[in-house]
Amino acid sequence: MKKQLFYILLLISTVSYAQQTPVVKAEIDTTNIRIGEQFNLKISVEEIQNVIIPKLQLNGLEVVDSTKIDTVKNTLIKKYILTGFDSGAYYIPQQQIFVKNQAYLTDSLLVNVATVAIDTTKVKKFPIKSIKSEPYTFDDFKVYIYIILAALAIIGFWIYWFVIRKRKEEEEETPTYKALPPYDEAIYRLNELDEKQLWQNNQIKEYYSELTEIVRGYIERELSVPALEKTTDEILDMLKDFKKSDTILTSQETIDKLNSLLREADLVKFAKSKPLAPEIEEDRKDAEYIVANLKPKPIVEEKDDADELE
Repeated sequence: MKKQLFYILLLISTVSYAQQTPVVKAEIDTTNIRIGEQFNLKISVEEIQNVIIPKLQLNGLEVVDSTKIDTVKNTLIKKYILTGFDSGAYYIPQQQIFVKNQAYLTDSLLVNVATVAIDTTKVKKFPIKSIKSEPYTFDDFKVYIYIILAALAIIGFWIYWFVIRKRKEEEEETPTYKALPPYDEAIYRLNELDEKQLWQNNQIKEYYSELTEIVRGYIERELSVPALEKTTDEILDMLKDFKKSDTILTSQETIDKLNSLLREADLVKFAKSKPLAPEIEEDRKDAEYIVANLKPKPIVEEKDDADELE
């Protein structure tokens, strides 16, 4: 009685384990093909949760096409179209399928690829044809096309250089507008800078670059010196020399404001400094103050003694 009870329990546990173990199968619709013929491989897994079917591993056979994983009732099905181009016997090796993080193997399958027999006695023979000339292609003419394009480019360059450019230079030599005086131009550009609202949109570096360019441009035009090409120290030293030689009309306060403005701009451009809004507004006022209070000293013409007697 105990022995019979043991076999019954063993049978129940075996059946229960078999029900829990997913069935993984690989099937082909034929085992014999000719070279180039196609056949179908189907992999089925009797489980639909947490199933991974890796890339198909083959030796001697090739995948022509595959379908997306399909679900039929409680079974996942993956289909492939295979073929072979070399005669021989090839195994589709066991494929590893993962179900709920556990690996299962399919059966290996044997496929025979046979050659196609050719009856040479029935092959129709044709006479030998003469050599046929190849049709013309782009490569046959590309050298000539490149030469023509190069010639056109040279002609176009000569026309531009000796006709169009010369005409533009002649037009530029005749001014079509009257330049503003240095002070008026500087004030005009400062007002334009205000309208751009650069620093209000967090473009502080661009704002200070344009602000100092306006001031430098004013100094260059008003004093006839290359201020745009000089460093901050060179500009300040030059103005100090002008002031000592009494060739400009300005105050020490103006030079100090220029020094502060240019230093602040250098910090913004090269040290990534970010001044606060009140400081930026103060620098804007200083720029206009500098433009208004930095002038060359007027040249007084000395009269001859003869002119004084008259």
